[in-house]
Amino acid sequence: MVRLFNHWFRWRSLAQMLFDFSFVIVGIIIAMMWVHNGLPVNHRQIIVFGLLLAAAMLLINSWLGFYQRINNRSVMETRARAVLSLYLAVPVAYGIFAILPLTGVNQEFLQLSAMSAVFGMLVTRVSATHTTSTSILTRRILVFGTGARALAVKRALNKSDPSAEIVGFFPSPNDEELEVPGNMILSRSTSLTDTAVKMKADEIVVALTERRGGSMPLRELLDCKLQGIRVLDLASHFEQTLGQIRLESLYAGWLIFGEGFRQGALRTIIKRIFDIICASILILLALPIMAITALAIVIENGFPILYRQERVGLNGRLFNVIKFRSMRRDAEKDGKPIWAAAQDDRATKVGKIIRKLRIDELPQLFSVLSGDMSLVGPRPERPFFVDQLTKEIPFYAVRHSVKPGVTGWAQVRYHYGATVEDSAEKLQYDLYYVKNHSLFLDLLVLFETVGVVLTGKGAH
Repeated sequence: MVRLFNHWFRWRSLAQMLFDFSFVIVGIIIAMMWVHNGLPVNHRQIIVFGLLLAAAMLLINSWLGFYQRINNRSVMETRARAVLSLYLAVPVAYGIFAILPLTGVNQEFLQLSAMSAVFGMLVTRVSATHTTSTSILTRRILVFGTGARALAVKRALNKSDPSAEIVGFFPSPNDEELEVPGNMILSRSTSLTDTAVKMKADEIVVALTERRGGSMPLRELLDCKLQGIRVLDLASHFEQTLGQIRLESLYAGWLIFGEGFRQGALRTIIKRIFDIICASILILLALPIMAITALAIVIENGFPILYRQERVGLNGRLFNVIKFRSMRRDAEKDGKPIWAAAQDDRATKVGKIIRKLRIDELPQLFSVLSGDMSLVGPRPERPFFVDQLTKEIPFYAVRHSVKPGVTGWAQVRYHYGATVEDSAEKLQYDLYYVKNHSLFLDLLVLFETVGVVLTGKGAH
């Protein structure tokens, strides 16, 4: 794993991006060198064209999910996305031609070579998506522990990181539980350090269920670190691997003394400027959609078009969130708050559509302009549920240290939740955002939100 702009990436994903980026550029340059035969060719313009097209393809491929840590798509689904990517590349290439007039170049041939390079890149991307990791990019992980937490590490890696290989589980003297497969438990006849070196481990994850005296061999773990082997506690491991901070592995000292959770003045100013500019642009672009939505709501179910609801914001301050009304007017006729469900029978026909496309969230852009919300942040909840969740879920109040968002890391990483358990799962992503939030992570969330909206993933 490598950390860029406070966000963790897998080496495999970065290598794939770098390969795709260079594939397009090199393909165009080779084609031009092959055929120009002494004709005047401005190589600087060709390189600029290749850079712009490669960057555009990188964004398109990211949006279509080619660099996801793991996916459940079939080969046919991946091929369909590759075809869509190719179709999107054509107008992108023409758009670059429009803003970058190329002189002394056979533009038809340049278009053909660019599309050939893009096609070749997509063919390799489809095959790479459905092949196992190479040994060069595989992480060899030794888990210290054999209990429930060690098993959780195994399950998380199997689900989220196919490039990670668990080489074995090293038992602690005080480990009484044996939850992991017996054939993967290593012998204690040799020390932890010698075992890690022998197994060629790249990383050790400390996943002890019981930490009584003597269970943590600090000297041996230090020796492993001095040997160049990364040593991670459970909270740090899940943060890097899953993009979340797991509640069962979290303790107050890790939050206080670890990195992150900084809310500096400069970050606040940059985020506010970013919110104002982006929200203003999005409001202008969305005005026709909002007008059509308002008309459809009135035709089906009459007024009101909008509804206001009290939510908890920054530092626990209350504010009114504004959305397009997607439910019947008597949705909570008894006055008792009810969790919204994925398939809520209180939703109108128009409401189901605008929920699926996230159009009902658009009026919240005005809350962003007013400063009550941010474009990216934890989802704002109602005071009734916040009181309930704060009592039942540890560290829940930490999410109120940043402004709530129209979209967020939890929204693009986890399906819509309507229970206390779902709220606990989403809080783990919210904690990751609060700890590591940056302008880059905000851009990444907004980018993935587009994919969520277009695919209907996580719609509610």
